[in-house]
Amino acid sequence: MNIDFNKSNGLIPVIVQDYTNLQVLMLGYMNEAALEQTKKEGLVTFFSRSRNELWTKGATSGCYLQVKTIRLDCDNDTLLIQVKAMGPTCHTGDTSCFKEIPVKGFLYQLEETISERIDSNNTTSYTNQLYRKGINKVAQKVGEESVELIIEAKDNDPVLFQNEAADLLYHLLILFKAKNTKLAEIEQVLKLRDTKTNIKEA
Repeated sequence: MNIDFNKSNGLIPVIVQDYTNLQVLMLGYMNEAALEQTKKEGLVTFFSRSRNELWTKGATSGCYLQVKTIRLDCDNDTLLIQVKAMGPTCHTGDTSCFKEIPVKGFLYQLEETISERIDSNNTTSYTNQLYRKGINKVAQKVGEESVELIIEAKDNDPVLFQNEAADLLYHLLILFKAKNTKLAEIEQVLKLRDTKTNIKEA
């Protein structure tokens, strides 16, 4: 990474983004020492311009920012760091300092929660218990939820229909995990289909 720290007197702006839903969480500044500590510890560390010292975000509140990726912009003077936030990022208690609506939405957060419960082998988790029964059981459950959704679709109870739809989506995400497939990959397939459709219509 060839970062130009000289443009702004040794500091560069750092955009912090949630890696699951791409929500912008905050903006901070780093000098070389802050960046090195961030890389070493895996937790975002900034340079405080008001205190003139390094500070690790969350050191007081416990709401650390766990580094997932670090990217440099085209001018080599701004960083984009994607993180897993261990709590609200803003000092006001909000998730984001910008109160921005997540680009990808809650399903991506749910996908991450499902993955964590399975990867940690949480024995009390229904999600993990189902996953451990194998692909056949997971696929069977998706089939059962699909049938229940179809049945509710024929009736006129929107609440029951929505709940069955939620059950299906939840179990479908478990199936994605079992098949080592990401929601974003399915989204990309749909985008490609949409692009091909537009080309044909044009």
